[in-house]
Amino acid sequence: MPSSRFHRWLGLIRPHDFVWLLLFALLIATNEFGDAFEIVPLVALAVLQVLEPKIPALEAKRGRVLWIVLKLALSYVLIGFTGSAASRYWPILLLPVVSAATAMGMVGTLVFTMLAAGAYLSFLAWAPLYAGDLTGRVVFLAMAGILVNILAEDLRVQSAKSRRTAEQLAEANRHMREAEEAVRRSDRLAALGQLSAGLAHELRNPLGTIRGSSEMLSRTVSAENEVAREVAGFIASEVDRANSLITRFLQFARPMQPRWEPADLAATLDRVVAQVEREAPGIAIYKNYAPEIPPFPFDAELIERVFFNLVLNAAQATAPGGAVTVKTRALDGNAEIAVIDRGVGIERQQLDSIFNPFFTTKPAGVGLGLAIVSKIVDEHGGKITVESEPAKGSVFRVFLPMRHAQ
Repeated sequence: MPSSRFHRWLGLIRPHDFVWLLLFALLIATNEFGDAFEIVPLVALAVLQVLEPKIPALEAKRGRVLWIVLKLALSYVLIGFTGSAASRYWPILLLPVVSAATAMGMVGTLVFTMLAAGAYLSFLAWAPLYAGDLTGRVVFLAMAGILVNILAEDLRVQSAKSRRTAEQLAEANRHMREAEEAVRRSDRLAALGQLSAGLAHELRNPLGTIRGSSEMLSRTVSAENEVAREVAGFIASEVDRANSLITRFLQFARPMQPRWEPADLAATLDRVVAQVEREAPGIAIYKNYAPEIPPFPFDAELIERVFFNLVLNAAQATAPGGAVTVKTRALDGNAEIAVIDRGVGIERQQLDSIFNPFFTTKPAGVGLGLAIVSKIVDEHGGKITVESEPAKGSVFRVFLPMRHAQ
C-alpha cells in the first residue's frame, strides 16, 4: 500500500515542479538573514506553488481566490521582515499576480495586481526614499500580470477549440460506427434473405406432397385405426406449421417496395393498439401522441406490421396487470415513435444481436420478427434503437423521416 501511494504521488509530479523547488532552494541557500521570518515564508511559498495544480478544491473560484490571497499574504510577510522596500524578495509578488492572471479573467487579474501593488506601496511609510524604485516595480508587476493574462486567455480559447474539435470527432466516429453497423446488418439481411428465399421455395414442394399424402391417408384408413388417423393429423398440423414458418421466411427475404402514400400515423398506431389489446387483454396500453405530427408519406401496412411486433413484444415482456406506453413526437424532421415497457428487459450482451435474423430469446420464437421490423424501417429511410435494462424494461424508438424523396 505505501508503495502504491508513493507511485501515485510520483505520477503527480511535473517537470516544472523541480524547477520551482530548485529556485526556492537557491533562495533559501543564499538567504540574507537566516532567521525563521525569512526561511519559513520561503518554504511555505514553495509548497503552495508546487501543490497548487494538484488540489481539486482549487478548481472552484473560491478556492483559487483563497489560495492567491494566501500567497499574497506570505509574500507581504517575507518582504516586510527582510528589508521592506529594500528587500531583494520583491519579485515574489509575481507569484500571486501570475496565478490570478492564469486562473482568472482580466478583472480578476487587475484586482489582484492592485492588491499586490497596494501591499508593496505600503512600505513607503517606512522608506519614502525608495518611491522611484517601488513605482517602477509596481508598473512591472502590472505589465507582467496583463501579459500573462493575455497569453492564458489565448491558451484557454485554443483549448476550448481543441475540446470542441475532439467532441466533434468523437461524434463523427460514433456516427461512422453506427453507419458501419447498419451496412453490416443490411449485408447480413440480404445474404440471409437470398438463402431463406431459395430454401423456402425448395421446401414448399415436398411439404405440399407430404400434406396431400397425409390427407389421403386420413381418408383411406379405417375408422377403427385411431392411431393411424391421429398420426395423419399430426403430419398435417406439422406441415401447416412448417408452411407458416416458410411464409415468414419469404416475408423476410422478399424485396420490399414501400407504397408511399400520405397516411395518419396516429390512426395506424390506433389499429396496432386495438390488435394487441385483443392478443394481450391483461396489459394496459397507454397512448401519448403528439398532435403536431401531420400525415406524411409511408407504407401504412408495413409500418403497422412494425409496431404490431414491437407493441406485442412489449406486452409479452410485461407482467399481467402491467402497462405499455406508445409515445410519439416530432424531432428534427422525423416522427419519433417510442414503445415503452417496464418488463423483463434485455441483457446488455444481447442488445447488439436482437435485430439479427434467427436470434431469439423466446422458447418458441423463430427470430425473424425484429429482423423484419428493422428491414421495414430501413426501407423507409428510418432508424430503430433500443435501450434496455434487465428487470427494468425496454424502450424501442423508431425514427421515420416525414419527408420522403421520391
